[in-house]
Amino acid sequence: MIPQASSLEEIRQRRRQFVNHLYGLHAKLESGRQYQSAEARRDLALLRRSLAGGRQEADAYAVVFPYDPPVEEQQAWLLVAGLFALHPQPRPRTSPGPSGAQRPPSRSIGVSMRRLVERRSSAERRFLQLLGVDRTALPHYLRQAVQLLHTENIPLDYDRLLDDVVILMSEHHDPERAHRVRLTWARDFHRQIRDSSANVPAAPTV
Repeated sequence: MIPQASSLEEIRQRRRQFVNHLYGLHAKLESGRQYQSAEARRDLALLRRSLAGGRQEADAYAVVFPYDPPVEEQQAWLLVAGLFALHPQPRPRTSPGPSGAQRPPSRSIGVSMRRLVERRSSAERRFLQLLGVDRTALPHYLRQAVQLLHTENIPLDYDRLLDDVVILMSEHHDPERAHRVRLTWARDFHRQIRDSSANVPAAPTV
């Protein structure tokens, strides 16, 4: 069943609130306040453990479910929460939108993986594998990719990642929408190659 427009907008707002909470964990971690830092470390450790699945997945419920994920999106939210815990970071800097309002730039994982390959050429194989896996194998390959991004301290847009993972892992899988997500990842990845070869300055870091 496809949500109505008003319902879809409300779901998107819930996603944004949830990702804001994840970014807030990083802010607490770096706050310098002992209680807040300890609380954030505890929650991030729970989220990391949840990636193991099984009973350990339950460790993440107290962090994720207060934001009321739609039933069909639960696994995507849990996965992105665990991935954030592997590679916590501050929210990307804002930039002016069409109306002049400040908004974070939206960048797919393809942009981040391109930056990774510029430092580790061997990571291109990981990205190609990520593009080709089905929805059941996606969590494993995303976890590998995010761990590599963490190693090189390359930022990742978690708002965009959650939107994309929701489509790729949907219980009502839509092959056409999933294909469009993968095409966007690939286009963003190769667009960076084109820009580099043309000596066009890279996009500002987020």
